[in-house]
Amino acid sequence: MKRALLIPSVFAGLLVTAIGAYWAGRHHGNAAASSADHPDSTASPAPAASAKVLYWYDPMLPEQHSDKPGLSSMGMQMVPKYADGGTDTNTVRIDAATVQNLGIRTAPVERRVLAATVQVPGTVSWDLRQAVIVSARVDAVVSKLYVRAPYTSIAAGAPLADVLAPQWSSAVAESQALQHVQSAEAKALRAASQQRLQVLGLSSMDARAIGRGGQITLHAPQAGVISTLDVREGQRVTAGQTMMTINGLSTVWVEAALPQAVAGTVHADIPVTVRVDALPGQVFRGHVETLLPDIDMTTRTQRARIVLANPQGALSPGMFATVQLDPTPGKAVPVVPDDALIATGDHTRVIVAEDGGRFRAVAVSIGRAAGGYTEILDGLIGGEKVVVSGQFLIDSEASLSGALERLNDPMPKPAAATSAPMSGMNMPGEQP
Repeated sequence: MKRALLIPSVFAGLLVTAIGAYWAGRHHGNAAASSADHPDSTASPAPAASAKVLYWYDPMLPEQHSDKPGLSSMGMQMVPKYADGGTDTNTVRIDAATVQNLGIRTAPVERRVLAATVQVPGTVSWDLRQAVIVSARVDAVVSKLYVRAPYTSIAAGAPLADVLAPQWSSAVAESQALQHVQSAEAKALRAASQQRLQVLGLSSMDARAIGRGGQITLHAPQAGVISTLDVREGQRVTAGQTMMTINGLSTVWVEAALPQAVAGTVHADIPVTVRVDALPGQVFRGHVETLLPDIDMTTRTQRARIVLANPQGALSPGMFATVQLDPTPGKAVPVVPDDALIATGDHTRVIVAEDGGRFRAVAVSIGRAAGGYTEILDGLIGGEKVVVSGQFLIDSEASLSGALERLNDPMPKPAAATSAPMSGMNMPGEQP
């Protein structure tokens, strides 16, 4: 009786096993066909059976490797790194979903003319072309000074000093004695006496102002400021000695300190705008007169001389100024946003986004920077796309190529993790 019941039970078990194998095979075939019909599916294909696992790693800490699967030190499921037969270490591949989740943004490499406006410090100084020196042409004694302190403003023709000079007195007396002569010989002597007065530094006004005892009053040849006063009353001066210096203020110089990178773009006649802290709200406009042919040994800057009109005398020598230069715009050059540049110590690099979700490290040479963009001298020609955000995935203390190699190591998704935002990743605390 027991044997009769055992035989039907065995046949029933074999039938169930055969049906299960049939449906399992059919399901596997349908899955393979579905994968072939939809090659762009977001599901990652399983690695080939012959693919070798090099190591296991945490996608959030790709530099930490393990020789067996499990949880990382952060509590995340580690994923395998498969041997792929060798790839370009400067190029990585990231799927579109990961790019979006990481907030990676790109910008095109444009060709544009960089803004050339630059601001540099400057200092207001005297216009030395308006400087006049009052000196003693002969030995004399200063009997009276009308200007007793430096930086006194004077008008043209104003008295400066009374001096006693015997040589001047005799020359003036000779000239005055020949004023009303009629003969040709006497007129020739009168002309010679006038020339003698000019040689001695006396004007016709000085000659008429001669007083008793041979005293002569010297007058200002121009309006301006007494910038230096080198004599005092009662002082004896010798021929050729400087008595005072008069500087005009109708124009002033501004000497701007140009960094060497900027000096190469500046030339004569470039328009400038000058502002001074002492006169807020006032703007002075002028032009670059010349670049001085010397470099400051301390600051390594080159000075540009700027001429400014100063009809009201508001600008005084010694004032600090901010100078804005507007050089002639240059030609269009390849530029990238400043955020795209990654400094690696010895080099500067950018990450170029290519088709198919690939990112490649490119070393570049940079030039001038202005308006949030930096000129690319070598490495890019224009039209490429560079990454401008999302570089937090790159270890700033490592070389770019090595960091990029760690940035997107292949991270195959486990079969159960089809809805995770990043392939093959679990949040800390979750079970893989």
